[in-house]
Amino acid sequence: MVDFRDFNESYFDKILDLFNRNMDFDTLNETLLREKTIDDADFDPELILTLWENDTLLAFCSGVIREINNERTGYIKLMAVEKAHRRQGLGKRLYEEIENRFSAKRAQKVRVYDVPFNYFMPGIDPRYTEALSFFETMGFARFADTSNLVVDLTSQDFSTEKEEQTLAGENIIISRADYADHEDVMQFIDTYFPLWRTEISNTYNSLPVSLHIARLNGEIKAFSGHNGNNFGTGWFGPMGTHPDLRGKGIGGILLKRCLQDMKDWELKTSVIPWVGPIRFYSYYANARVERVFWRYEKQIHP
Repeated sequence: MVDFRDFNESYFDKILDLFNRNMDFDTLNETLLREKTIDDADFDPELILTLWENDTLLAFCSGVIREINNERTGYIKLMAVEKAHRRQGLGKRLYEEIENRFSAKRAQKVRVYDVPFNYFMPGIDPRYTEALSFFETMGFARFADTSNLVVDLTSQDFSTEKEEQTLAGENIIISRADYADHEDVMQFIDTYFPLWRTEISNTYNSLPVSLHIARLNGEIKAFSGHNGNNFGTGWFGPMGTHPDLRGKGIGGILLKRCLQDMKDWELKTSVIPWVGPIRFYSYYANARVERVFWRYEKQIHP
């Protein structure tokens, strides 16, 4: 008999094993699994579902609800079903249960994987063709695409000293953020880029702080961070520049500073996820599209 069980941290080893054996293009470790589940600011144990047959884990699904701009969205963060038990209704049973729980918690719609602030992937990689078919069967519609870019850190020079000296002549000073900057940084983020508060806060968990900033006459005007999501894997972002200073090449300098950090950490590559301006990253870092993701959504309440 296959039945649901309430989430328990003791299941982590079996969840990791299930995921890594059944996801052909992705792997998790315990640090990442914890980051995506119990370490999420909106963690809700009722939204982590596991399906068992006796002591064998057959499927699991992790969800979370975010309220952004007065809209509550339920997100599927991670989901996997044992290959040998697919097409037996387990995925359908799992999804219908989590949708019911989203609905009971007043979510208005459901999205798959593209979870703001804390996500493993920004949509469904279309190479997981069974997943595309499954979610379309469950009533989801594709509404957008996005990409992850990759940067080779081993063969490039990311030095920015000359550019920074030029900007210093305009009273624009670029530096690594530190704990003394924290209040100013968060005030700037809350004012101009509030959706990135969590990831920027996470950069202060790195040693040294994995955030670089630009100040004009002492006032923060731009930032660029890394290691704020998917810790230890070389993920870049977020970054942003106040409109007053756009067009001066500051974003490119801040990007290169972050890439140099990751190179110093002896990482071979950096991932630039959920990308809009591909041209920018291609120009400054020779970034290349590595993966494409399709984004899906389903309305469950008007």
